[in-house]
Amino acid sequence: RVKGQIQALEEGDMTPEQVQLIADKLNVSESDVTSMNQRMAGHDNSLNAPLRADTEGEWQDWLVDETPDQETQLGESEEFTLRHKMLLAAMKELNERERHILTERRLKDNPSTLEDLSQVYDISRERVRQIEVRAFEKLQKSMRRAAQEMQAKNMEAAAAM
Repeated sequence: RVKGQIQALEEGDMTPEQVQLIADKLNVSESDVTSMNQRMAGHDNSLNAPLRADTEGEWQDWLVDETPDQETQLGESEEFTLRHKMLLAAMKELNERERHILTERRLKDNPSTLEDLSQVYDISRERVRQIEVRAFEKLQKSMRRAAQEMQAKNMEAAAAM
């Protein structure tokens, strides 16, 4: 019955009273009713329809997929996995306190404050900051070393081919 009311008004716009009545019956917003009425009044177009009568191209030929191709996705996934393994290996070189402070300050979405960590370890905020900086420097050095070693292995493998 509601659909019939919408179809009856297909030629023109519905009155505000009609929109209100249908919205109340269907428990949806008035803008949803208006939007649906416009969609039902329009006709569907096929993406397989020719662009012009004199050409072979179709509308779907103009659609572009913005997502990366499978090769790119695989490469990014492998690189992420490799970097993650390198990070875990580098983190093992830190002592427990350095690892905890670095994780809490740099690797969390909501990092802990210097004050929070100073209370956990019963040290000053400045000392926490110093430990964080030193741990980050150690981590960077370890990551650079691992990247250089991997690059050297890749060069050796390429030279052997």
